[in-house]
Amino acid sequence: MQDAKEEVRARLNIDDVIGEYVQLKRAGRNLKGLSPFTDERTPSFMVSPEKQIWHDFSSGKGGDIFTFVMLVEGMDFRQALEHLARKAGVDLSLFSHGDGRTAKQRARAREALKLAANFYQQNLVRNPTAREYAVKKRRLNRQTIGDFIIGYAPDQGDALTKALEKRGFSRRELADAGLVNRFGGDLFRGRMMVALSDGSGEVVGFTGRIIRDDPRAPKYLNTPQTLLFDKSRHIFGLYQAKEAIRKSDAAVIVEGNLDVVSSHQAGVKNVVATAGTAMTLQHLKALSRLAGRIRVAFDGDRAGVSATERAINLAQEIGVELEVVSLPDDVKDPDELIQKDPALWQAAVERAQPAVDWVIARHAEMEDLATAEGKRRFSTTALRIVRGLKDPVEQEHYLAVISKETGASLAALRAKLGAERSTPPAQLKKPKIEKATPSKPRDELADIIVGLALSQPSTRRWVGALEAASLDEPARAVVTALQAEPLLDIEKLPRPLQKFEQYVKIVQLKSERRYMDWEPEALDSEMARLVKQLIRKHRDTKKQQLLDDLREAEELSDEARARILRQQLNALIKENA
Repeated sequence: MQDAKEEVRARLNIDDVIGEYVQLKRAGRNLKGLSPFTDERTPSFMVSPEKQIWHDFSSGKGGDIFTFVMLVEGMDFRQALEHLARKAGVDLSLFSHGDGRTAKQRARAREALKLAANFYQQNLVRNPTAREYAVKKRRLNRQTIGDFIIGYAPDQGDALTKALEKRGFSRRELADAGLVNRFGGDLFRGRMMVALSDGSGEVVGFTGRIIRDDPRAPKYLNTPQTLLFDKSRHIFGLYQAKEAIRKSDAAVIVEGNLDVVSSHQAGVKNVVATAGTAMTLQHLKALSRLAGRIRVAFDGDRAGVSATERAINLAQEIGVELEVVSLPDDVKDPDELIQKDPALWQAAVERAQPAVDWVIARHAEMEDLATAEGKRRFSTTALRIVRGLKDPVEQEHYLAVISKETGASLAALRAKLGAERSTPPAQLKKPKIEKATPSKPRDELADIIVGLALSQPSTRRWVGALEAASLDEPARAVVTALQAEPLLDIEKLPRPLQKFEQYVKIVQLKSERRYMDWEPEALDSEMARLVKQLIRKHRDTKKQQLLDDLREAEELSDEARARILRQQLNALIKENA
């Protein structure tokens, strides 16, 4: 898909794409505006039309048009590519490979689903029984019905199928869209239909709620896995909720799609659902692009507690705050609470508590903590949760909570925690997830130096004093290249630097903003100061490492190693003097 990506990039201007979301004003060669990711009053969001790159100084985010759309729309790369390809008029089928699931097939499926949504909406208007169910029983208003593309599937064998065949669709194409059953007739019959939309609002499937009680039929029926719909990744209501999620920096996950619909109608719009499936890492990753806090509204029974435990583990993987919305005991779901009083649901969302606190409290309620057996079972379960936390301070906090609940000493709990650091129980094992090794935080000082050297060639003479090996990639790669060729033309990146193209553009953009009004003489002095500061920083780091290694060698009575380390330390001290 690299060729497709480059074709889309060539046809779109970054300022046109971002300008649909951010009001941009000229600032020298660049454009600036208010960050779409933070609540700021002074513009710190910069766009470089020349470099086709953007950087948000308030949040630290940056990248190209694909990165921007992924973040602002809550999409993955494939979705962002398809979204921008439609905007650019690029036919992705020309770039498709392999398994036959081409973009052309996907486009036909999208068209079929769009027509199906219109068909269902028309039938809701025409059918009095369906209309009464949606308006009177579910209390849905016209605005909500329109926003969530709600309709009705006739209780006939193939009404939709025949209608779409007349529009030129084959049974194979309708199967690709998830609209027909294994017999070739309509999959959805006699149901209130709610569209499932992707991040750009395109219909990718449906969920159907039966409107007449039938013990032989499931209450809810969802589109199966298709070319467009993946239930492990789909988040119901994300298109409608993403703006509210960004503004509140919090996403609320409920169990049912109609809970989402009711919540939006009640004015609580940062609410989504996981489309009838268990929460996955993909769900949380998509939401984390929009918000730093995730709130879940699960049942307080054992199943709900177990689901929350799994969610805690997933949240730890990606570093988001997880909270729990507790419902009153006399209601079964958010929709029922909203029907009683929308203000009660709003209050419940605002009272959300940390997920670990909630889970530990639920486990405490399930055990008799007056008995040794109850304390043993509770502490085993609670420590299993604590073991999964990555922050040692957070672990220490919850050890104190468990100690207070059981009366056990912190020493006893730490001993049990250490003794049970074996493989978790089978039911808690997570599927293998391929993930990159967490990267170290960027060295901001090194990035400033690199950016200044790239944007102001006259300052590059100072870069020669740096020890490139002490830098992290990609700063090391750039410094090495500049040391070898001080007159390097950055507009024509040499092959070793091409994979760091985005980094090069972003640090240049940062430098241009930082030093916009500086005189050349001042820039030269600034570079000299920065380089000296970085060298001092690296020497201090090296010194501390040598001291730590020396202390370790002395504790182990390794005199030979200690002697070498003292020599290295003395040499470094003399060098600094």
